[in-house]
Amino acid sequence: MKSCKQFYINGEWVDPAEGTNSFEVINPANEEVIGEIALGSAKDVDNAVSAAQEAFKTFSTTSVEERLGLLGKIVEVYQSRYDEVAETISKEMGAPLSLSKAAQAATGLGHFAQTIEILQDFDWEETKGRNIIRKEPIGVVGMITPWNWPINQISCKVAPALAAGCTMVLKPTEIAPLNAILFAEIMDEAGVPAGVFNLVNGDGPTVGEAMSSHPGIDMMSFTGSTRAGISVAKGAADTVKRVSQELGGKSANIILDDADFESAITGGAKHCFNNSGQSCNAPTRMLVPESRHDEAKEIAKKAAESTKVGDPFAEDTGIGPVVSEVQFNKIQGLIEKGIEEGAELIAGGPGKPEGLNAGYYVRPTVFANVNNDMTIAREEIFGPVLSILPYKDEDEALEIANDTEYGLYGYVSSGDIERAKSVANRIRSGSVAINGASADFTAPFGGYKQSGNGREWGPLGFEEFLEVKAVIGYSQ
Repeated sequence: MKSCKQFYINGEWVDPAEGTNSFEVINPANEEVIGEIALGSAKDVDNAVSAAQEAFKTFSTTSVEERLGLLGKIVEVYQSRYDEVAETISKEMGAPLSLSKAAQAATGLGHFAQTIEILQDFDWEETKGRNIIRKEPIGVVGMITPWNWPINQISCKVAPALAAGCTMVLKPTEIAPLNAILFAEIMDEAGVPAGVFNLVNGDGPTVGEAMSSHPGIDMMSFTGSTRAGISVAKGAADTVKRVSQELGGKSANIILDDADFESAITGGAKHCFNNSGQSCNAPTRMLVPESRHDEAKEIAKKAAESTKVGDPFAEDTGIGPVVSEVQFNKIQGLIEKGIEEGAELIAGGPGKPEGLNAGYYVRPTVFANVNNDMTIAREEIFGPVLSILPYKDEDEALEIANDTEYGLYGYVSSGDIERAKSVANRIRSGSVAINGASADFTAPFGGYKQSGNGREWGPLGFEEFLEVKAVIGYSQ
């Protein structure tokens, strides 16, 4: 068991300010304790913010070349500990090791590499007549990150914040915090100046709230549930700080009648199940033509039954467990609700897969004949549960797709690229993927409606960490 009862503040590992309130880290694959952390207090946040404020005075004035050198060194150290990062993620949140190596840990390097490219060519000043429009670091950034893609969410905040010249306080999820502690060790080894990056473990109601309301924090960058995001926004309101949020999703995947059904439905179902369904942009609502509903059911059923659930460290595992007992119970309740409300269960269902008694494993589940008023079509399940909704025509498909409080991601498949583009343009979401296109770190990531505000990734994500200043009469 790994004991990590200190916080990283002002370039040092320090004890909690007000005694140790311990929290156990559970391996979701076997329900065993693998680590223990301390939960911080408002005083720990005060200490971290003070360090970040002091560091901002000098770090904000560093040159682009200095920050590029620092980012490059972080990449170098990260690469040297890559396997350790991947294995830690698999142990504490259950992703198959193959996924952790190919995607979970890889996103960390991806965001730093993309940020380096942006920083190399970024224009910090623009002349407008006799005025100069400058872009400057916003200040101290509070960051709260989730457990489902932990290093991805840490890196897509930390990398651009560093590049912008900001300093920061990170509160990672207490459910899967060990990868964040490794990340802090990487930052330290890379020579990040004292106070620029600070880490305080804790829960939302204590540390998260203290960060959101803290007058010394200039911006909150939050990724998590919509419920928690609302709390962060309310906490931040009194100090009128910038709040950038990436929240929940209930993404529609529109399969048009001219799509390659075998490919589109198999790919859509597998994408839904990937990471045990624990992705905010998972295509959980599959919309298919009413006339081909039965065909879609059979393809999706086959995809579910061919998805191997098992030990994250086994080579043939397709998906591992979900992250916690709380999450497992929530998913089971929603599966039961789908049955109760009359959805047609065609694969999976309640309970654990055969032979997996220990661990929070969920059966890959497919419901058909779902309508958009059912709970499973409205609520974010965050598990490997796919709902198939039939539609009469293209207009009804779009009406169903947009009939949600969320708007993070959308998907459309068609044999006609121009038709796919037309449909994509009518989906009310921050991103739309056409014909199975994969995510792109150069494109902005964020949502409409209750899926959040602001953007991460790429140039627009970088600019979230900047203020705009007009210097009037600069040229006279």
